[in-house]
Amino acid sequence: MINFKPFKSTYLCWFLAMNFILISCAIKTNVKDLPIEIPNVYAEKLILKTGSERTHLYLRLLKGKNIAIVGNQTSIIERNIKQEVGSNKQNEIHLVDSLLSLGIKVKKVFAPEHGFRGKHDAGETIKDGFDTKTGLPVISLYGENKKPSADQLKNIDVVIFDIQDVGARFYTYISSLHYVMEACAELEITVILLDRPNPNGHYIDGPVLEFEHKSFVGMHKVPVVYGMTIGEYGQMINGEKWLENGIQCDLTVIPLQGYTHKTEYSLPVKSSPNLPNDKSINLYPSLCFFEGTNVSVGRGTEMQFQIVGNPELGLKPYNFEFTPKPNEGAKYPKHNGEICYGYDLRKEKKLNRIELKWLIDFYESHKNYSKEKQFFTIFFTKLAGTKKLQQQIEQGLLEQEIRKTWENDLEEFKIIRGKYLLYE
Repeated sequence: MINFKPFKSTYLCWFLAMNFILISCAIKTNVKDLPIEIPNVYAEKLILKTGSERTHLYLRLLKGKNIAIVGNQTSIIERNIKQEVGSNKQNEIHLVDSLLSLGIKVKKVFAPEHGFRGKHDAGETIKDGFDTKTGLPVISLYGENKKPSADQLKNIDVVIFDIQDVGARFYTYISSLHYVMEACAELEITVILLDRPNPNGHYIDGPVLEFEHKSFVGMHKVPVVYGMTIGEYGQMINGEKWLENGIQCDLTVIPLQGYTHKTEYSLPVKSSPNLPNDKSINLYPSLCFFEGTNVSVGRGTEMQFQIVGNPELGLKPYNFEFTPKPNEGAKYPKHNGEICYGYDLRKEKKLNRIELKWLIDFYESHKNYSKEKQFFTIFFTKLAGTKKLQQQIEQGLLEQEIRKTWENDLEEFKIIRGKYLLYE
C-alpha cells in the first residue's frame, strides 16, 4: 500500500502557498485589471450607484449635526424594492425624506432654478416658502439672492448638495454650486457633495468662456461641454480657487460607484421641465445656442430641445412644423401660437460633439428670408461665453473652421480638468 501522508503534506503546503499568493495579488489589483470571470464580490462593486445611494459613506458625517440640503426633484435615492404586479410602491425616495426617516436633523432646503419640485419655467423667479410634504422651510437660490446669506445659514453645520447636472456650462446648477461653496467657505461650513453621473460626460467641446462674458449661465473658464461629473467639477472650483478672493471650501465628495465617463446613464427623473428625455439632454449643448436667437427649441411642446423652428422662414426648405403653446415649464413660449418651420431631430444619432450645422443653417436662411429682424439676441454671447462665435457665423466661416479656433483652449482646459477627475 502506498503511503499518502507525504503527498498530503506537500499538497497542503502548495494549497496554502497558492492561496497566499492569490490574496496578495488581489490586494494589489484594481477592479479594472481583474479577469472577465469576476467573483460576485467584485461584480457588485461594478453596479452603478449615485453618491446619494451610498449612505454608509456619509451618514456618519451627519449624526448630531444641523443639516441644510441644496436639492430638487432629482435628489432621489433608488431603493431595491420588489415590486408586485399592480403594486403602487415606489422604488425611490427623496433624499430629504430618507434623512428625516433616519433621524438626521434636516433644518431647511435651498432650491435652485426651477424650484425644489422642478416645476418652474427657465428664468422664472422662485420664491421662499415651505415644503408641503415635510413642512421644512424652502429658501430660493433663484430669486432675490443666488448665494445663501449668513443669516440663512445660521446654526447650520453641514450643507448637502445633491442635484443632477447635464454637463453643459450654461446649465445653472453648477453656478448654484459655486455660490453655495463660496457662502459655506466664508462661514466655515462643511459641504458634502453627493456625486451623480454626467449624461454628457463622454466628450469635451465648444468655445471656452472668456471672463468678460461671465454670467449665471457661465461663471468659469471652461468649454460648453466639460466632461466632468458635478463632484469633479466641485473639486475643480475649489482646487483652482475660483471662489471669491481665492478662498476654499471644506468640501467632501461622495463618489459614484461603478462609473466611468463613458458610462451611459438615463436619468430616472427629468432634470428640469424642458429636458424630458435622453435625446433632449444629448442635443441640449448644441441646441441651447438657439435660446439666444429668434428660433424656437420646442418650448411649449412635448418635444423640447429635440425640434427647432421659426415662423418666418416657411416650410421650404424645411421638413417639419410645430406650434408652441403654454405648458408646464413654458408659460410664455417663444413664438406662442405661431406655426414654426424647421427640423425634427428626435431620430438624430447620439452626438459626441457640439453640432453647429443647424445654427449656421438657420442663420443663412434668416439672411435670405427675413432681413428686417435680428437673428441673434444679446443673450447669445452669454450662452457662447464669447463674442467670437456670433462673429464667425456672421462672417460665413464653415463649421470646421470655427471648431479649429477652439482647439488650443480645449487642450489647456483638459490639463486643468485632469487634476480633478475621480473616474476614468
